[in-house]
Amino acid sequence: MVKLRLKRCGRKQRAIYRIVAIDVRSRREGRALRKVGFYDPIKNQTYLNVPVILYFLEKGAQPTGTVHDISKKAGVFMELRFNHTNQNSINEI
Repeated sequence: MVKLRLKRCGRKQRAIYRIVAIDVRSRREGRALRKVGFYDPIKNQTYLNVPVILYFLEKGAQPTGTVHDISKKAGVFMELRFNHTNQNSINEI
């Protein structure tokens, strides 16, 4: 199973996090399948590669709590819902 979770980077007391798609059995610093964004809690900056995140969510990836909150603030789930409703309306035609 794939999860979207945070991977710690940066130096001591100045942590930044990469948001990665990673296998559940891997450790926090393990090899990621794909980097999908980053989060800097000190500067409160976020960058998300939304198309890649949507791809992994559609394939069944589960975001952790923190990644879910970050994605929710960025509106990723609204876009996922919008894409899903568009897909259904196209299939009905």
